[in-house]
Amino acid sequence: MISEESNPYLGYARSFQALMDEGRNLPYGGFQPSVDSKIECKGPVVLVLSPHPDDECIIGGLPLRLKREGGMQVFNVAITQGSNQARKQERLAELQGACNWIGFELIQTGENGLDRIRPETANEAPNHWSNSVGILTEIFLKHQPVAIFVPHARDWNQTHLGTHLLAIDALKKAKGLSPLIIETEYWGQMPHPNLMVENTVEEVADLLGALSHHRGELERNPFHLRLPAWMQDNVRRGAEVVGGQGGDAPDFGFATLYRVNRWEDEKLTPAWSGGKMLGSSECSKQSLL
Repeated sequence: MISEESNPYLGYARSFQALMDEGRNLPYGGFQPSVDSKIECKGPVVLVLSPHPDDECIIGGLPLRLKREGGMQVFNVAITQGSNQARKQERLAELQGACNWIGFELIQTGENGLDRIRPETANEAPNHWSNSVGILTEIFLKHQPVAIFVPHARDWNQTHLGTHLLAIDALKKAKGLSPLIIETEYWGQMPHPNLMVENTVEEVADLLGALSHHRGELERNPFHLRLPAWMQDNVRRGAEVVGGQGGDAPDFGFATLYRVNRWEDEKLTPAWSGGKMLGSSECSKQSLL
């Protein structure tokens, strides 16, 4: 039988399993938010287009930093409230708890969110798609965002793909806007991210604290307990795909990968050439805007 004497990495591997086991006993929300969540921000507006409730926390490393470091107003746009009709209002309540806890404002796209936000809907139900595009266009024009977070075009999940297409169609109708479009990933990796953003242990803990409010989804699949490992693996991957093949890995503990483009002339143009690595000691607002 394997032992730590024969393999010094056994205890190391066991510690990861032990963390997962311990994490299952942690609460789903119900604890006081950090002081930062109550700080009122009056800076430029950032919109996070969330295909589902919980996406705002999963990809929230950079939005959280923009709020805390740059005083920017972060609005989470709930594109859908999930596909389960019986759970839509329950998921809204969970989402409100998560946003209140982390300090993001919440924008609903309807009482129950939008439905059928998938790639095929534009052709199969053009009137429904046009109405959905109109709702998002109004949100863009009302809030005049300087940056919009949206899933990238190959993020696997059909609602994530639909949200990307919906955003592009709405941008084409929102004349006069030229925001940064910050593409995110979760289900499918981006082939060419150009930004890796570090988060501190405290920031990761706050993202987990907010995410823990999505109890219904986490009881089905405890992906919140795996989020730190995902953010650690982003450092491994980002060192190569953002920093350059064969480059030295930065001394980041946790990170999220993004692709930053500028919306100009009705198309996406890379905001810079090459890749950037945004350490926790650097100001996110100054680095992007």
